[in-house]
Amino acid sequence: MEVIYALWLRQVRRYTRSGSRILGTLGQPLLLMLALGYGIGAIYRKAGEGDYLQFLVPGIITQTVLLSAVFWGIIILQDKRFGFLSELLVAPVSRIRILLGSTLGGTTISVAQGLIIFGISLVFGFEPYNWLLVGPAFLVLVLMSMALSSFGAGVASMVEDFQGFQSINNLMILPLFFLSSALYPLDTVPGPLKVITTLNPVTYMVDALRNLLTGVSHFPLSIDLAVMSVTFVVCVVFAVNRFNRIQM
Repeated sequence: MEVIYALWLRQVRRYTRSGSRILGTLGQPLLLMLALGYGIGAIYRKAGEGDYLQFLVPGIITQTVLLSAVFWGIIILQDKRFGFLSELLVAPVSRIRILLGSTLGGTTISVAQGLIIFGISLVFGFEPYNWLLVGPAFLVLVLMSMALSSFGAGVASMVEDFQGFQSINNLMILPLFFLSSALYPLDTVPGPLKVITTLNPVTYMVDALRNLLTGVSHFPLSIDLAVMSVTFVVCVVFAVNRFNRIQM
């Protein structure tokens, strides 16, 4: 447990000491929330579709977690490049503990950033339809962060340089976010695109948060949680498999 805690604390400290990293992962979601929430929101209301900010916030929280959880894998890449990870791997500590400590650090950072966005959204007018369900929404946020942090660790374990990591993430993050239900209702999506969106696990993450925070969703919460649980298991297996293949 001491190793896991030490690695977790190291990740959290590195995050809190890097102002540029905090701004980098929070800047884009905030910009989207302001631009879309107030820009498209006015059109949304005129069309009689209600308050777009209420619809949008769960998607923006998910985007924040997605960006933070996946990109924190850069830290693993840095540790590989500068030899810190090699020193850990030759120590009498199991790789699972090393991976767990690092992943929990990434999860904590992602959850913290998601909560920051949630707090800011309250200032801009977002209001949960039932405050008693904010607690369960927090648990969904944790599960989402753990799955995506594991995925980020797996990707970082596969590549050897920052350019490769960035390329893989750019090819995956943008489609995962924009081809989900984060910015638009699934009912408005045309047939072929709707099939892709329905197969996207991020769609169910957004839908679960939207269900708990606004009372509106496309799928039953049980289906959202089932897909998220399967996604979590797949991401963890992927991360463990790739991390165990790292050569010292």
